[in-house]
Order: sequence, then structure tokens, then C-alpha cells
Amino acid sequence: MPSLKSHVVSFVLRHSRKQAFSSPENLRRWIAAARKTEDHHPPAALQQRYDIQTRSVDGFPVYEIAPRAGEHKRILYLHGGAYVFEITPYHWYLIADMADRLGYGITVPIYPIAPEHDFHAMFGMVGNVYRQMIEETEAEEITFMGDSAGGNMAVVLTMMAAEEGLPLPSRHVLISPGLDVSLANPEVFEAERNDPWLGIAGGREAIRLYSAGMDPTDWRISPVYGDLSVLPKTLLLTGSRDLLTPDNLIFAQKARAAGVEVDLVYEEGMFHVWPLIDMPEARRARQHIVAFLSESPSPIVQGTAARFKAPSAEAAEQRLQSGYPG
Repeated sequence: MPSLKSHVVSFVLRHSRKQAFSSPENLRRWIAAARKTEDHHPPAALQQRYDIQTRSVDGFPVYEIAPRAGEHKRILYLHGGAYVFEITPYHWYLIADMADRLGYGITVPIYPIAPEHDFHAMFGMVGNVYRQMIEETEAEEITFMGDSAGGNMAVVLTMMAAEEGLPLPSRHVLISPGLDVSLANPEVFEAERNDPWLGIAGGREAIRLYSAGMDPTDWRISPVYGDLSVLPKTLLLTGSRDLLTPDNLIFAQKARAAGVEVDLVYEEGMFHVWPLIDMPEARRARQHIVAFLSESPSPIVQGTAARFKAPSAEAAEQRLQSGYPG
């Protein structure tokens, strides 16, 4: 049964963020408002605790959280935000939690977003980030992790790297990814009614703003239509109240048929990118992630309470009004 906190967050989302995706006009208004307050810097508490370095790739910041001494594994984290919203504290707290629990180095590109930029600028930048990573780190030590739009980007980036003949990452962690924007699956329209956050009309507008005119069935936009056989072992987390879930389940089936090992976490009652928000279901999801990446025999990892927590449900209303956690 979903927790009380999850019900509170769901209620807040339906009466705030859902409005952003109710129409193209509303999405554009939310983007304009977001540009006045967005701040990609890690929260001060994280900067004080971690060794975080910043560099520039193609004129955009890339943050590097140093690994624990002796650790060689790295995560490339691609944040969500419908390709139009900047990274938020919700993302940073998840990133910090992974740094604490795993000790891996974590690379966080602040990639160009739409409508100021498009697909080509986004993947030009993150592609260059990955090329730099594999000059320093063996690909088998690298995991791509992404939520929402970032989950899409993780899959597409791997496919683009395969096409280019580059070494590929060893694992994917995909949190509520958007893997098919074609709306070919009629179940998506039914799922929208139960989704307290996302809406098809606003989502279509976000895709239009970023996709550089490419067809929605182009694998670079909807990777479910690409060559899934090149993908690494994948952990896919998706919830029953997310309009992206019907396509995520199809993706899991197709990837397995293509020979990809897919661990699927399907959380009943959960909405889009729920692992980013501090509540019992999110803590359970993060334990799955840690177990998957550390190859723990159990999905429940003991003694792994988050040192830094995302804003609680009690503080969610103010934060969700002004920030995009997914």
C-alpha cells in the first residue's frame, strides 16, 4: 500500500506540476518562470561535504564528485526535466546519496536544454563528456544513470556510442525513463488519467521544442525503436501511476528479447521519478539501485540511510511549486 507521504506528494503534484503539462501554452509559461529561479549549482551542504570540481565542456558546466579513495567506478548522471528544465536539488540529493553509499565518482553534465538549444546541442555536449570519461576510465567501470528525460538520454547516448564504435558503459540505471514519444501505444492515454504529474499535451510540446524536427519514431528521440541489443545490463524503475510506464514495460520486453539483461522494478501506486523524493518507496528504490550497482545479493541493503535527504513531503508544496524534481 502506498505510504501517506506518497499520497501527500501525489496530491501536491496534481494541483501544481500537472498544470505545467496540461497544454503547450502552460508548459511554455512554466519554462519562462523557471528560467528566473533555476540554479544548477549543488546545494551548499553537498559542496561542504564532497570534493566537487567543475569544468567546462562545450561552454557548459560539468560537475565531478570525486570517488572514494581507491575506487575506480564512475557514474555519468543525466538529470531529468523534460529536456526543458534544469537540474534541481532533488537530483543533487539523489546523486549525493549514491556517492555516499557507493563511493563512486559521479559526473554530472549541466547539458544545454530547450527551447534555447535542441537535440544536437544536448547530445553534442554529453557525447563529448563521455568521450572524455573513457579517456580516463575504462568503459566497463562506467554506469549511465538517468531519470525521466535523462533516462532517455542514457539509452540514446549508448546507442550513439555504439554507432560510433566507442566502448560502451557496463550498466544502465533508468528511473522513470521516457523511451517512446510516438504515442503509438493506446495504453498511454489511459495511463495519463491516473498520472498526478505528467500530461500528454505539455509533453508533446517539450518534445517539439527539443527534437530538432526529427520524427517521433526516430530512435534518437524514441530509443525503443533502436537497436536494443547494444545496451548493457539495465535496472529499470517505473511506477503504476506514470504515463510513461506502459512504454517502459514494452521496452523491457523488447530489450530482453534482444538479449539484454533487464532488472525491472515496478512499484504499485508510484508516480513519475518517485525515487527522487524522500518517502519510504523512494528509500526502497534507492536500495535496489545500490544493490544492482554493487552486485549485492539482496535488494535491501542494510545500514544505508541517506546522509542527505531530499525535501520531505511536508515541505513538498513550496518546493514543487518552484522546482522540477524530475
